Amino acid sequence: MTDDELIWRIAGGSGDGIASTSQNFAKALMRSGLDVFTHRHYPSRIRGGHTYTEVRAAPEDVTSRGDGYDFLLALGDSFARNPQEEAYYGTEEIKPLSENLDDLREGGVIVYDSGLIDADEVPNFDQRVEENNWHVFPLDLRGLAREKGREVMRNTAGVGATCAIADIPVEAIEELMEDAMPEKILEPNLEILNEAYDAVLEDYDLSGVEVSCPDGEHEEEQVLVNGSEGIAYGAFDEGCRFIAGYPMTPWTEVFTIMSKVLPDVGGISEQVEDEIAAASLAIGAAHTGVKAMSGSSGGGFALMSEPLGLAEMSETPIVLLEAARAGPSTGMPTKPEQADLEHVLYTSQGDSNRVVFAPADPAEAYDHARRAFEIAYEYQIPTIILYDQKLSGEYRNVPASHFDREPNPDIGQTLTEEQIADAPHEPGGKFQRFRHDPEDGVSPRSVPGQKDGRFLASGNEHNEAGHISEDPDNRVAQVDRRTRKLETIREDLDGNGLNVTYGPEDADYGVLAFGSMVGTVEEAVDRLNDDDESVKALAVGELAPFPEEEVREFIESVDRVMVVEMNASAQFRGLTQKHLGEYGPKLSSLLKYNGNPFEPGEVVEGFHNTVADEEPTDHQTTFVPAGGD
Repeated sequence: MTDDELIWRIAGGSGDGIASTSQNFAKALMRSGLDVFTHRHYPSRIRGGHTYTEVRAAPEDVTSRGDGYDFLLALGDSFARNPQEEAYYGTEEIKPLSENLDDLREGGVIVYDSGLIDADEVPNFDQRVEENNWHVFPLDLRGLAREKGREVMRNTAGVGATCAIADIPVEAIEELMEDAMPEKILEPNLEILNEAYDAVLEDYDLSGVEVSCPDGEHEEEQVLVNGSEGIAYGAFDEGCRFIAGYPMTPWTEVFTIMSKVLPDVGGISEQVEDEIAAASLAIGAAHTGVKAMSGSSGGGFALMSEPLGLAEMSETPIVLLEAARAGPSTGMPTKPEQADLEHVLYTSQGDSNRVVFAPADPAEAYDHARRAFEIAYEYQIPTIILYDQKLSGEYRNVPASHFDREPNPDIGQTLTEEQIADAPHEPGGKFQRFRHDPEDGVSPRSVPGQKDGRFLASGNEHNEAGHISEDPDNRVAQVDRRTRKLETIREDLDGNGLNVTYGPEDADYGVLAFGSMVGTVEEAVDRLNDDDESVKALAVGELAPFPEEEVREFIESVDRVMVVEMNASAQFRGLTQKHLGEYGPKLSSLLKYNGNPFEPGEVVEGFHNTVADEEPTDHQTTFVPAGGD
């Protein structure tokens, strides 16, 4: 046990309020002065099926889930469809207890709802309790909830028991409930909270329990934000006023947030029949001068390949989101993976160009969303934000001041009617929208309705006014001009801070990561340096155009580099070697793709097995075994 953090896991069935209860618990701890980080695990079912959420709280910055946890609140699965052991999915009623024991630390605490869970049905439960010195508290949470209100309030009873055992002031929970709950349900919830709290203190001896919640204090106001919220708020603040989409986990959350806020400012949200229509509508909106976005997850994003190419060929600015999950096909809809990298980089036929960002945390999600719109509209190019289920749903506290910035309504290089009048036109009067000569590759555009701004927007190759053209000289000129944008964008992005180095500057070894794995890697780097290793990390947030010089400098500064990613085919290492192939012998891989994200300890172990204790071997790969979560 450790007295400098609390890792609390609440488990139950989908539909039992696990996500909302954990979010409120995390918010209460944040308000009490602690830094918090949540990790969510849930099945691809609307009702029932084992789900849990971890809340990690500490006085200092928390960037990752931990290695295991020390407090389990097992509520049972009130929607369990298989109560028999011989059923295909096993005995679902007891899984919130039985499925969570492998990761519980020695000396940990178990509170389980004896009104739903029979611990005698959990194999070797008593033996494991004794071997691991766990402290077990069976409480009839369901019975208490039914007596005072509704069964769903057993979550509140569980939180009350948690506060008593982990020495958390119950007032912190009461204050949050008073802010969040309508009066009709507030009073019974407060009664249940305090009754469970008092029952634990009266009925159990807590003197041997070493699990407790630390104290902390924030220097400035904090807000609790997940990655989806960060992206949505960034898009909104950057002036996005149109979104079109079709629901698909985990992208749906951004779509839902934007659909709620856009009507309040005169914006538009459209749920359409499929992802082809969604991306096409967003492109149409962007063509008219509106900041627009769309998105999906892997299978849905595949349908956006054709409109993505249309946006590139017609040079229509658009921001698309790709919320990766385990594939191919339907795959594992609620499990994180980073195997869509190549899909996002290369989908769409021909020599197509796009910009790809990969934020690492909710604060970066906000930053990258704003930057994505700036780049898309300044350079008239599709810009994609690649994230995953892990980042989408994990909550972290972020200083409120991080979001205190001016909105940006600018829509890039768009001409005024006076400028259009002085610009080149075809003999028939059409504006030369796609000129060959801009050095930066960006030919200023007009917006439909502007005087003398008429041009043709086509998915075919076209001449300067947009007329379809297969002339070889025109083709080469247009491809070269569109490609020049990436060189200009790369210069624009250099030094922009979207790629972050972490750790001692003169370290001997390096770790490369992108997206949601960055925080886990940073904690692992801290642990390795505390153990007298010499390690630093580079988090690459700009995946296209690839920051060759920045990554080259990082690789050259160390003896060897381990590339950490959640896929089976080392796609990020492959991207690095595509651009910097001469450094292949210095690169090795640490891969995980069992549907669960890395823990910091796995990265530490992987470093020892892959880098520090091995002779350099070209393309060496270490896989994290499946095992538990």
